[in-house]
Amino acid sequence: MRRRRAPRDRRRRHASSGGAHREATDCDRRCAPAREHFDARRAPAANQTKYACVGVRLARFTVEGGVRPLTGEVRGGRAITFEEQRPIEELIASRCLHPANGRSFDLAEVRLLAPIQAPRAIFGIGLNYEDHIAETGSSRPAEPLVFLKLPSSASPGNGEIRCPAVVKRLDYEGELAVVIGAGGSVAGYAIADDLTARDLQKRESQWTRAKGADGFCPYGPWITTVDEVPNPHQLALRTWVNGQLRQNSSTANMLFAIDELIEFISQTCTLAPGDLILTGTPSGVGMAYDPPRFLQSGDVVRIEIERLGSIEHRIA
Repeated sequence: MRRRRAPRDRRRRHASSGGAHREATDCDRRCAPAREHFDARRAPAANQTKYACVGVRLARFTVEGGVRPLTGEVRGGRAITFEEQRPIEELIASRCLHPANGRSFDLAEVRLLAPIQAPRAIFGIGLNYEDHIAETGSSRPAEPLVFLKLPSSASPGNGEIRCPAVVKRLDYEGELAVVIGAGGSVAGYAIADDLTARDLQKRESQWTRAKGADGFCPYGPWITTVDEVPNPHQLALRTWVNGQLRQNSSTANMLFAIDELIEFISQTCTLAPGDLILTGTPSGVGMAYDPPRFLQSGDVVRIEIERLGSIEHRIA
């Protein structure tokens, strides 16, 4: 596989189409010109899937009076359904997307859901920003520190979070989420909050309960495909709690880049379309303040990432 040198001297892999030889489809022919050239100066994520037919914001939502969730794209302030209703993980596995042309709703009239209701796997990365390592007094990891959140941790980015009664020190972590596509490639990106029970995390060596509780991964508001994000390692990331800015950083400050995370996880785990990788949080988490500022009932967390939009959720 061909390798190129990207900014910050990180090696990044160019995406391959993967698999055995097959007949070219109509979609392949339309997309071919956009796939011919890879510009390392734009520093896209490694092994990304090029959805060259169109860059889209994939969403799952309900409308007032509707029961069944719909899939579609967000475009121009509207949520537009796909004529063929398929789960988003199937859409991103297809490698080729076309503009939605079904029913159209004003974005204010729909309720956005978690783009993928229950991702097969949600990988988290601990201590992946130098300033967060410093504020926690931790040592710099030699390799990515990987943990798992449960599929039931996934929840709407703009929903309500119910904190288990056993948790007394709930904390926020604004993060860039990578959405896996076909062949372990990057299909797109979303915004996530890696909610964490600091009291459980401190006293339990495994983080399953601390980070994998029901609803502890609000993410969204949609999945922005890679075509819309020239460089995922140059995105402003900010988090507010009740309107107070708590985190103000950039994905440029990641310790391990996206391609490195994918390669490390793939050494033992097969990545599938729809899997999520939460790439770590910068400094400014609640436990690092003096005194600590943990989340309380009624608090509102807002996270914005450049080019991806924002999510905002309330603690019940």
